[in-house]
Amino acid sequence: MISSSYRLLFISHRLQCTRAMWYWTKVIFLVFAGAVGLWLLYEIVTFPSISKLRTENPTTTSMIEYRLSQATAEGREPKKFMIWTPIEAISPNLQRAVLAGEDTRFFQHNGFDWDAIQKAWDEAVEEGKKEAKEECEQDAKTKQEKQDCAPSEDDWIPPMPSFKRGASTISQQLTKNLFLSEDRNFLRKGREAAYTYFLEKELTKKRILELYLNVIEWGDGIYGAEAASRTYFKKSASDLTKDEAAFLSAMIPSPLNIFNPAKNRKRVVRRQRVILKGMNFIKLDYSDKG
Repeated sequence: MISSSYRLLFISHRLQCTRAMWYWTKVIFLVFAGAVGLWLLYEIVTFPSISKLRTENPTTTSMIEYRLSQATAEGREPKKFMIWTPIEAISPNLQRAVLAGEDTRFFQHNGFDWDAIQKAWDEAVEEGKKEAKEECEQDAKTKQEKQDCAPSEDDWIPPMPSFKRGASTISQQLTKNLFLSEDRNFLRKGREAAYTYFLEKELTKKRILELYLNVIEWGDGIYGAEAASRTYFKKSASDLTKDEAAFLSAMIPSPLNIFNPAKNRKRVVRRQRVILKGMNFIKLDYSDKG
């Protein structure tokens, strides 16, 4: 009798535990589902109206607003020199130079150049191996002890955002410039992918390049081809020579620092030479892309 009572109590206790477990599982699931639902609703509500960009020319971008707020926070005078110019009034030399320097397969891909992305990953892996080995050897030399400097996947593969050579297409760069913050996280990468997809779906290649050439950063407070042309060469973007166009294109990856001609002119000139060679192979094919 006593053993039967204990057995019944044990079974009853297990049933209660099981019910409690399922109850909290449901609660956690509902909370999680609710959070995901709210996040999706937020993304839908805040999703930019990309179709408007077919005819509307943006007067500012997420990048420009970030630079303005950054200058204010640092006690500097916010600068914004930007003159909207239709692509027909931008020298074909600059159009080719920008594509040669930033996205040679612009007319062939749908916003994502997977080959370039894979190449960037492979290059980053090799760079990571080399850097990790050099750091290890230097550390061993400093500590005067023997260390195993063989590369390990855990310590030399860098995270995607820290790649020295980006794999971003023109469309991806435009998406980041127009809509996204400077934060680096998976949500931002997800938004970048979604926005880029719809950018390519809603706009022609010609319009994407026109937007890009008018909003990208070309120095402190300098945005777009016309402003850059007037600042650096005292002329309109329509009159740029091949050399001048290649020079401006060479600055695009980091116009404030690494490829700032005031700080690293020799580095800009080296990249300019490479771009000049690449320009010969760029054909502006807007024929069936609007």
